[in-house]
Amino acid sequence: MTELKRHAEELAERESRWNNALVSSVSGVWDHNYATGQKYYSPVWRQIRGMSASDPLAASTQEWLELVHPDDRARVIHAMERQNAGDPAYAVFEYRERHKLGHWIWIECRGACVEWDAQGKATRVVGTDTDITARKAAEEATERMSRRLDMALEISGIGVFECDFTTGEVDWDERMFRIYGLDKNEEVFVGGLWESLLHPEDADRVQANVDVNVRNNERFSDQYRVILRDGSERIVRTRTMPFVDGNGHRKMVGANWDVTTDVSLHRELERAKTLAEARNRELESARSRIEHNAMHDYLTDLPNRRYLDEMLDRVAAECAREGGGIAILHIDLDRFKQINDTLGHSAGDTMLKHVARILKGTIRKGDFVARIGGDEFVILSKFQGSPRKLSNLAERIIKELRKPVSYEGHDCRFGASIGIACETAMRIDPRQLLLNADIALYRAKNSGRNRHEFFSTDTQNEIISTKKMSDEILLGLERNEFVPFYQLQFDAATLEVAGVETLARWMHPERGMLSPDKFLETAEELDTVSVIDGMIFDRALADFREWRRQGLSIPKFSVNVSSRRLHDPSLAKKLKKLKIEPGTVSFELLESIFLDDCDEEVRKNLTRLRKLGIEIEIDDFGTGHASIISLLRLNPSALKIDRELVRCVPQSHEQRKLVSSIIEIGKSLNIRVVAEGVETTDHIRILRDLGCDVLQGYALARPMPRAGICDFIRSHRWRPVEAAQHEVRGKTPFRG
Repeated sequence: MTELKRHAEELAERESRWNNALVSSVSGVWDHNYATGQKYYSPVWRQIRGMSASDPLAASTQEWLELVHPDDRARVIHAMERQNAGDPAYAVFEYRERHKLGHWIWIECRGACVEWDAQGKATRVVGTDTDITARKAAEEATERMSRRLDMALEISGIGVFECDFTTGEVDWDERMFRIYGLDKNEEVFVGGLWESLLHPEDADRVQANVDVNVRNNERFSDQYRVILRDGSERIVRTRTMPFVDGNGHRKMVGANWDVTTDVSLHRELERAKTLAEARNRELESARSRIEHNAMHDYLTDLPNRRYLDEMLDRVAAECAREGGGIAILHIDLDRFKQINDTLGHSAGDTMLKHVARILKGTIRKGDFVARIGGDEFVILSKFQGSPRKLSNLAERIIKELRKPVSYEGHDCRFGASIGIACETAMRIDPRQLLLNADIALYRAKNSGRNRHEFFSTDTQNEIISTKKMSDEILLGLERNEFVPFYQLQFDAATLEVAGVETLARWMHPERGMLSPDKFLETAEELDTVSVIDGMIFDRALADFREWRRQGLSIPKFSVNVSSRRLHDPSLAKKLKKLKIEPGTVSFELLESIFLDDCDEEVRKNLTRLRKLGIEIEIDDFGTGHASIISLLRLNPSALKIDRELVRCVPQSHEQRKLVSSIIEIGKSLNIRVVAEGVETTDHIRILRDLGCDVLQGYALARPMPRAGICDFIRSHRWRPVEAAQHEVRGKTPFRG
């Protein structure tokens, strides 16, 4: 009994140990006894499937198979058959089974046949089921990560290696062999294959870098060149991490990738970047040059008119914000055209550069100077209310510019006229101020040049008046408002009509009849005097021919001719078309303009006029500076003594002597002498006695329109004057 009792206790102890192990185990135990038909499933087995002790089990194998994942059923049936047959290959298999809550769980089934019948068929199979869902999920995640890593490495071309410096073993993956152009069966070891491929110029540096970082157990990266066996050169980049494994072996794991293309592309991009930056610098320089050229004068490098306009707006805006004023000096060079005409444009350019230097060196700090065209310059300055400072600045500029400038052995002299306009206000119209400076400049030039003038309202009114007069003259030419008036000329000895002088008059629609002294100066500035001369001549020629048809005895008519008209190379051709009767027309030339300053073109035209039978007379003789040589050169048909010399003849013995001398000069040169300004009978008597040839003046006939000539001549209205002269002498009047 003692032995039996001891044996029973051992069995009970083993059963207790077994039960405790089952309770604490994560595996569920199952026991299928096919001989007795009994099946046992431990509480853990039920717990794995989410079942309680009271939940019913599947009634049959087929019903249980319905809980197995459809993809796993065939495999599970086969594994169970092989397991029941005692096949050790199927002692363990895995499958998915539906949990009570509806999701799938992975189960690892381990089973073994423990009893057989006489025919060798399994009668009892015992095993365990373990929930490996978490493990399968981890394995799947690991596999997914490994797959992604492998794909990333493949896509990027990164090769992975590991080397053991203790054993000398080196492990390369397939991509490492591809990077170095090697067969994957080649043996790689420390100090062998890889080192032999390093570029000679990089080998020492790279290996030293490896040694230092492995010794210090520090991560590092590097880039180096390798020479493959086909002779091609590649560039490899590496990142490595040294470590010591559990066996104390010093190792290094790392990655290599071929960056040859990247480096080439980077170098190309660097070159492109360098070229682009250089190009950008060139473009910026070109832009700066273009902008500078657009805002500066090409010759003097001073700011131009466009730059001036911007500065005017800028300074006006500053004055509006901060107060203060603006001053503008408009500078125009005097006698600059003569330098261009005599020494050439190169000399003129040199003078302009000289002026630019003078202005830049003379202006005050903060002033702005620009060349706005030709020989015109503008200084823009802040104005603090002191005209005296502006006047001093203008005088300094004029003084400096009057100094001679040497050019190729010539001393070039010119001057400057300056117009000044200044204003202090919160709101200033800078362009009107510039116009005011221009008006002041006009005044300075008309006042004698080489001076400065400040803008004033009177100057502006004068300019406006001149502008109005200019517009009216141009309109008058369009409307044919310029008409001829005629003053008869008489033979001094007989007082017979010797001719008629044509005088220009303007039939102004508002101001009435205007003589040349009211409009001639403006007409000269407009350069329309020659047009007026031509218009008056055409009408006078038509009137003269009409008088001839009416039987009036007028031998000839004379007209004034301007300098501009005598410079017209086509003048003779135009006159030839008019078929003028020789000796019936005289052109009167002002002595002060033509005698001593008669250029070649004028001389040629005068010669052509004489060939057409047109006579030349000198008007206002005695007021200019004509010489005997000039008279001989011009060879006029008549001299007209100026009225100022004639006026005092009755009262002044000296004037009579002077007039007598002029008459003697005329006679000696076979030139008729005409006296104008004959106002009294004393003038007629004295001039006749002095030997004058022709008389003209109010004592005989006043200027009159075309219609008055016929009545005047036919009525002999000047004869009473002749009678008075004969009465003084005690003679009978000459009726002729």
